[in-house]
Amino acid sequence: MKIEEVIKSTIPMDIAKRVILNFTYTQNVIGDKFHEILKPYDLSREQYNVLRILRGQKGVAANMCIIQERMLAKSSNTTRLIDKLLLKDYVTREVCPENRRKIEVLITQKGLDILTELDPIVVEHEKLFANNLTSEELEQLNTLLEKYRSV
Repeated sequence: MKIEEVIKSTIPMDIAKRVILNFTYTQNVIGDKFHEILKPYDLSREQYNVLRILRGQKGVAANMCIIQERMLAKSSNTTRLIDKLLLKDYVTREVCPENRRKIEVLITQKGLDILTELDPIVVEHEKLFANNLTSEELEQLNTLLEKYRSV
């Protein structure tokens, strides 16, 4: 469905505006579906992102700066996200012995277990959207998105 139909626009739009509206709308569609996946686990997309970052550390603690720079949503309040994950026992937080101003965060076994449970569900979510495109179209879309955001 064309974006003009989605937003019920009757006036012509230039192509740059259509692209931005398509990005925004598509992001919301994907995000809403992903939120439905995470809701039964009482996780936000940002909390899920933190858990994935920590799992990628392979048992090595990450400080807040590392987590923040790897976040998809750079404006996320990392400290607040870690606090919420602490309450769920998905992470641990320790003060670095060498530098007491540095906080080190590790994923717990419970956090790893929740990701293991979510992994196949997330893969299905990704495939749901990818199924409409060929492998070549997916490569092209990735290339175009990377090119588009390099302002």
